Order: sequence, then C-alpha cells, then structure tokens
Amino acid sequence: MTTDLEALGLTIKRAQYRNHRTMDAALRDVGISLVQWDALRAIDRMPAASGHDLAVATFQSDQAFGTLAGRLVERGLITRTSGRGRRLEHALTASGRTALDDGHRIAANVLRELFAPLGEAQRAALFDTLRVLTAGESFV
Repeated sequence: MTTDLEALGLTIKRAQYRNHRTMDAALRDVGISLVQWDALRAIDRMPAASGHDLAVATFQSDQAFGTLAGRLVERGLITRTSGRGRRLEHALTASGRTALDDGHRIAANVLRELFAPLGEAQRAALFDTLRVLTAGESFV
C-alpha cells in the first residue's frame, strides 16, 4: 500500500500545530509567547549573532524578527548593541535569562506530556526520521 503523502504532510503539520498551541498556552503562565521564548533561545544559543541569523534560526523574516526584537528590548528581556558595520548584536538581560529558564522548565513538562503516547523507541525512530528529512537544512 502506498502512503498518502498529502495526508502525511498534513499529519506532520497537525502535530506541529498541537505542539505550538500547547507550548504557547503554557508559556503564557510566565508572561511570554512561544515566539518570544524561541527568540530568547536563539539569542542565548548564538551570542553576537546578526538579526538576519536570528531570523533564520527562528523561522521568521528579517523584518518580523526586527519587530519582535524591538518588543523584547521594550520589555527589558534583551539588549541590542552596535556590532560590525550596520549589524545589531543581541544579548539576554537578567530578566531575559529568567524568562528563558522559566520557559525551559515549562517546555520540559509540555513536551513530556505531548510525547507521552510514544515509547522511547518510537520517539527515537521519529527523531531519526525527522533528522533525515531535515538533513542539509541551514536552520540553526
């Protein structure tokens, strides 16, 4: 029997949507959205990265990331300083570090619940399969 690839793609999208919706709702408890927490994670992972690199890492356009970064600065979660040329470099503030750490704690619980229906072998197989599908992608 041939796998319905359209149904497969839709199922992956549904799983991603469930993950995003659940994570976003849980992160509201600490006053940030999933998009904001994802930006904090990228900034923490990529010290002195450009806005463009951070946009790529967070699956956003440069303009969208710039707007988001501006909001994070206003909230006191990150700083932006001049780098080489026109480059702006981003760093977490103490409040940003706290929000990031709180997000990690929440994410661990949410992900444990989301993946609970799968045994360890199924999780490992899913992870390996998704890595094959995304091999060669330039997302950080």
